[in-house]
Amino acid sequence: MNELNLIAESIERRFGGLVRLYGGPGAARIRSAHVVVVGLGGVGSWAAEALARSGIARLTLVDLDHISESNINRQVHALDNTIGQAKVQAMRERIAHINPDCRVDCIEDFVDAENWPSLLAFDDWANESNIAFIDACDQVKAKMAMAGWAAKHQAALISVGAAGGKRFAHRVEIEDLSAVTHDPLLAQVRSRLRKEYGLARTGKMNVMCVFSREAVVKPSLSTNIAEVSTTALKTEKLLEVSTVTVDGSLNCHGYGSVVTVTSTFGMCAASWVLNKIAG
Repeated sequence: MNELNLIAESIERRFGGLVRLYGGPGAARIRSAHVVVVGLGGVGSWAAEALARSGIARLTLVDLDHISESNINRQVHALDNTIGQAKVQAMRERIAHINPDCRVDCIEDFVDAENWPSLLAFDDWANESNIAFIDACDQVKAKMAMAGWAAKHQAALISVGAAGGKRFAHRVEIEDLSAVTHDPLLAQVRSRLRKEYGLARTGKMNVMCVFSREAVVKPSLSTNIAEVSTTALKTEKLLEVSTVTVDGSLNCHGYGSVVTVTSTFGMCAASWVLNKIAG
């Protein structure tokens, strides 16, 4: 048996379950699809992982950050041996062990209103019948640029809200941006898209979102984690430890985070994309 046949058999063993779930035509569309994931943090890294494990043909990963030790609590590619590595490169290396047949293009940059979509370095997206986009970044202007562009061009894009400050994974939902609640990040995006991009003020806005209706939990931490381990846990007064100053942003670093929620956001985004592509 030649090498090409061996590779084909390996691919079938790895991803054959998709045929039984989505049917032959749907699985074939997934296996030939191209997905762009913007932001490879606690949400985007899990979305990219899920897509790779679903046999996606091509992934374009966009992020300028490098992995730090503080990422280990929620990012799938954050390990002892990847600290300091570019997130896109760490994800590419991980995907090579999951789906070696997947083409992975890495763009080390941040999305902003001026560089989207030219940043992608390919201009054939409109000619690809099964291409989709996941916005897993936490910057309002970047999210606006992507959502406004997708609405105008009818591109398949799902925008992910703020996973920071959320504790209950089962509260995560997917809805049109017009129906999103309890998400200050997406609320800003919605308001500004209506004002600056002319999106509908009533009815659906045709921007799908992942979000949670759970109220945001404000950060309250011990002055250091060692004190929590040695004193607060012993006295069962973890919620009574002193509050510290944090940056107050909408991201996970500002509000605190847990992998059960961030990964669920990412999995929901990937699930929406797979179903959209499979038809």
